[in-house]
Amino acid sequence: QDLPEIQALLTKVNRERETPVRFGFEAAVCGGIPIIHALQRDFLADDVTQLSGIINGCTNYILSNMEQGGQSYGEALKQASQLGYAEADPTLDVMGLDARSKLRILIKLAFGVDVTENEIPARGITEVTSTDFEYARLQGGTVKLLGVAKLDKPGGKRISAFVSPVFVPTSNSLASINGATNAVQITSQSMVSSMFVGQGAGRYPTANSCVSDILDIVQGTCAVPFPKQAPADLTFGNSFESSFYVRIRFRDGVGIIESLGKTFGEHGISIYSVLQNPIKNRNDAQFVVLTDPVDVSNIKKACVALEALDWCLGDTFYMPVL
Repeated sequence: QDLPEIQALLTKVNRERETPVRFGFEAAVCGGIPIIHALQRDFLADDVTQLSGIINGCTNYILSNMEQGGQSYGEALKQASQLGYAEADPTLDVMGLDARSKLRILIKLAFGVDVTENEIPARGITEVTSTDFEYARLQGGTVKLLGVAKLDKPGGKRISAFVSPVFVPTSNSLASINGATNAVQITSQSMVSSMFVGQGAGRYPTANSCVSDILDIVQGTCAVPFPKQAPADLTFGNSFESSFYVRIRFRDGVGIIESLGKTFGEHGISIYSVLQNPIKNRNDAQFVVLTDPVDVSNIKKACVALEALDWCLGDTFYMPVL
């Protein structure tokens, strides 16, 4: 939210200076990973079509422990706090708000578009359960909190973005990034796919990025903060299209799949697959639906409609598929 103020201040300060004041902020996103320098320099001659990142170490640590250590969300959060990965009030981390702030900076660097934070949909990890990891494994994947920004199509005129738990197939390199490690995957026209992995926090990785900025300034090689200029017709939309993973709690009965298909059909959603483990408690069971690509607004409306049905128990949970 301070980016326009910083840019205005630099312009004012440099107005009458022969040697301009420079501003480096490499440590602002992903700690010790030089992702900001890369976007300021190495991707200027390229066209980024999508970036997907694990850009919050606290939430990645929690989700990794839920998957690998069998911990509940509460247990994993407690351990993250004890190790210093989580703040005393972890709200900004676990609700995806810290990741959203960082994603906004990456969007400005990668696409040249200035987006306000509130325009970027953000959902945290508090609703993720061990059941989601169980079903994710069955489908050859895992769950990560990602910040994603992408062109709707190559050469398109609209970008969308979100922060959310995401089903990530094991074939994607982001699926193997565990603990407090950060990673950013960039898809672009010329370099196709690039991956940046490293320590996203900690005094030494952060200090390394700060010293790197200082050396750039001393050597006269510090880049313009946001050199990417967006095409005049490039716009941002706060809705996005994806395949979705939908987990539904239910009371067993006849006609549930028929009712599900009808509800999804009424909202323009095509079902790709339905997965259900053997039922242990007919009064409280769960199954998962994978959909074909559809706008997230359709998913939200369908979930509200499902929750109004007598066989559906509580809130449904959905997340995009990478």
